Formats: sequence, C-alpha cells, structure tokens
Amino acid sequence: MSELNHECGVAAIYHLASDEQSPLCPPQGLEETSRLMPRMLLDIQNRGQLSAGMTSYNPRRQQLIDTHRKLGTVNQAFRLNHRGKAESLMREYAGRAAIGHVRYATCGADDCSYAQPFERHHLQKHKWFSFAFNGQLANYTDLRDKLLAENDHHLARMNDTEIIMHEISRELSGDRRMPLIDVMRHLATRFDGAYTLALLNAQGEMLVARDPLGIKPMCYAIEGPLFAAASESVALVNLGFAAESIKSLEAGEAITIIDNQINIQRFSDNPRRAHCFFEWIYFANVASTLDNRSVYLSRKVLGEELAKLEDVQLDKDTVVVPVPDTSKAAADAMAFQLGVPSVEGLIRNRYSGRTFIEGGNDRQAKAAVKYTPLPEVLAGKRVLLVEDSIVRSTTMRVLIDKIRDVGKAKEIHVRVACPPIVAPCFYGIDMSTIGELFAPEFCREGQSHEAAFTAMAAELKADSLRYLPVESIARAIEKPPEQICQACITGKYPTPHGQQLYDIALSQYASSDGESSGRTYETTTSVV
Repeated sequence: MSELNHECGVAAIYHLASDEQSPLCPPQGLEETSRLMPRMLLDIQNRGQLSAGMTSYNPRRQQLIDTHRKLGTVNQAFRLNHRGKAESLMREYAGRAAIGHVRYATCGADDCSYAQPFERHHLQKHKWFSFAFNGQLANYTDLRDKLLAENDHHLARMNDTEIIMHEISRELSGDRRMPLIDVMRHLATRFDGAYTLALLNAQGEMLVARDPLGIKPMCYAIEGPLFAAASESVALVNLGFAAESIKSLEAGEAITIIDNQINIQRFSDNPRRAHCFFEWIYFANVASTLDNRSVYLSRKVLGEELAKLEDVQLDKDTVVVPVPDTSKAAADAMAFQLGVPSVEGLIRNRYSGRTFIEGGNDRQAKAAVKYTPLPEVLAGKRVLLVEDSIVRSTTMRVLIDKIRDVGKAKEIHVRVACPPIVAPCFYGIDMSTIGELFAPEFCREGQSHEAAFTAMAAELKADSLRYLPVESIARAIEKPPEQICQACITGKYPTPHGQQLYDIALSQYASSDGESSGRTYETTTSVV
C-alpha cells in the first residue's frame, strides 16, 4: 500500500498534422516527435528516479500506441548512454505524439509493473489508451472497496494508479462514445485528492488534465503545430518554447487534442484552490515557474524571511551554509540580508539522488555519503546551516555530526526555510504518518515556539534551531493562504477525505505513544 506515496513527473508532446513543421521538432520529422520525450523527462528527473517510461502514438504502426517503461533513471530507461541502443528505442517507439512519466516510490523498487505509463489494450481504438499520473487519491480506500465489491473486478496492483485506470475504463465501457472532457467531468465527482493526468489513446486523441484544486502543477505551451505539457516549466523552456508561450494549466481544466484540434475546457467548477506549497520550497526545479510564480524567487523570499528573524551574534567568523541544492537560493538571500558570506561548506555527491524521496531504511546511510563537509571552510566558524525543510530529521542529524566532527565548526545554528512539518501528506508526498515526522513530538499544544525549538535543537545536537512561521509561506509564493495547501504545517486539509485520514492518523499516533504505526492507508477501511 505504500506504493500510494510518491511524487512523480508527467509530460506530453504532440505535433499536429500540418504542412508546417515546428523548428523545435527533431530533424527526423513530425512522425518522430516522440524523440523529444526523453529530453523532457530529464528536466523533471528531480521528481522521480525509480522508473521512467513513455507511450507514443503512430497511426502507421501495427501497435497504434506502444509503451516503453523501465526501472531506473531516464538515462538508464532509455539507454541514453549507449547511442546504438538509444537510437533503436527511438525508432521503435517513433510517433507524432507521446506521453511520459518519471516515478519514485517507497517500496516495490524491483517491480517494473508499477512503472508508468499504464497501458490498457482493447479491440476498440477509443477504449485502447495509456495514461501517466502524478498525485494521490485520498479516497483510494473507498474506490478500491467499491470496485472489489463488484465480483467481476480484480486489482493486479494495490495502488491508486490502477484504480484510475479502472475508473477511466468504466467511463468508456459499453457502446458510449464519451468525449474525453466528459470522462474527466465524471471522474472529478468521484476523485478526492491530487492529480495531474496525461492520456493518449489509439485514435491519436490526447488529454492533459489538472485536479480541481490545482494541488499538483502542470504547465503547457503551444507554438505553431507543436503542443507540449509537463509538470514543470523547465522542461518546456529547454525544448525551446518561448517563455511567454508557457502557461500553467488552471485547476479543473483539461486540454484535449482531437481531430487535430487543441481545446482547453473546464471539467470542474470548484472555485477553491489548494496549490501544494512544497512544490516551491523543495520538489520543483529552481529554474521552473509554477502558477506564474518563480520557484527561485519564492525560495529567495524565504531566505529574506529567515534573515528578519535572526538573533545570533554575527561577526567575522559567521558563515551561512546551504544544504545543497534546494536550499541554496534561500541561504544566499539570507546571507545577503545579514551581510555575512554564504559559502559552500557542504559538497553534495551529484550522483546520490534526493534522500527525502528515496524510501527505505537506508536513508541514513545514503545521507552519510551524500554530503562532504569542508573543514577548510567550516573550521572555527559559527555556521548558520540553512535547510529547506526537516521531515524526518535523518539527514539533518547526519549533517550536524559531520559538520562538527569533520568540518570542525565552532557552532551550528540550524535555520529552516519552512514551518515545522507536523502532519502527514495524503496528496502524493512520502510522509503518511505522524510518527515518522520529527516536529510533532515537540510542537505540542500549549508549548511555546521558543521552547519547542530549544528542545529540537537539543535533540539534534545543534546550538540553536529556528523555523519560519506559517505566514511566511504565502508571502514567498505570493498567493493568498486560502489558495495554498498547507496541510502538513497546519493540519487543515483541503478535501474531506484528507481531513478524515488526518483524524485517523492522530488516533494512531496517540495509541502508539508517538511511534510510527504503519501508513495510514494500511490500517484503514473505507472512510465516509
């Protein structure tokens, strides 16, 4: 069931039939537009490193849509380091349209059947489809139980991706020829949670959709006959799309490409918005722009907010040190405001992946080999160590020990460009229980922030620790607080099932004396 907990990336590209060929297309021609997909996936590799894949559409091929997916990074899945094998794959899966996916998960790492896109074969072309999905359905348990209660249904994988595949198939069943936008309208009434979808069928029809609350990001661009979409704008910028042509798909909107026509339509009239703030502070590439707000500028403001709160004595021996790489923008901005140097006292192994999104019990071992402190920079210094967030504290504990023992720092003051994470996420981030989080044990009702921070610092063996207040997030992202999902820092969830799961998580946490008691989904039946 922990397969539910993931953060992924989705991409799509389509070259419409036209006398004009986009200059952004590969020289092989519009029928090999799919060659651009691995390039797009490389730019959103930060969103998942467990598996990668794509489905392409080619009306001249026996397999009208065909899917390639493998465990590993994009380079590994598409054999990009072997020119001959990569070229063979590109020829085999050549097409004028493609969808792609990068994924990570906390278990099942050796099972390629969980890799996306998911393809469903059918004799009728409009029922033969493939789709890629990013997010998580908070009402997965309800949907699963309802499906399995129908005796002729079976789930081969216990995750919400397969649930979505069954629900799409249900909408396409029988003799109906339901438009894709109507499929989304119906699904939106049954899905509670976060999702972006890219779907491609054997008629060459494409759908790209974003959930009604806009929790997960999706960007798109159209230039001439070429359409592309991705979870982050950086994938479109690096294809060559002009910055002014790149837009964020609005919450509750879907783009369809049918009969060579692109249409953008609403499938949900829900007026509420709940953009995931974690995208700006951690997940997204710093070069991306999400919902018209630069990731880099948001992180820069977070650093400025940290500087306003600083009360440690500053002198010539004081340095700001970012935890590479996602906290660098915040650290640099903080240092500039304080008038002290921002230095690279920690060198990151660029081939070690992102520890937070790599599950398993070896997270501490991975953290230990991921960073190397530089005593030439840190020895005898008062270090303001800037981190984007602390989830489980595994990495932070390792860093503090290494900076003190190897780096020979005089003092270590931890500064977190995020409020304390006190609640799980049920919308696609790998933190499903309260017991696995660092902050809840200290942030108890009635206790002051200062007392909590002092206790946390002692636990981490830091000289001091400070987090940002919740109000800083909305200022940095430049969105009203009511338009941001801040559930993991407030305990207030934007959907009914999310709030109900949190109540269950609180009950589990209380009954287990603060220990992690297994993922919330593993111990629940249906919630109403």
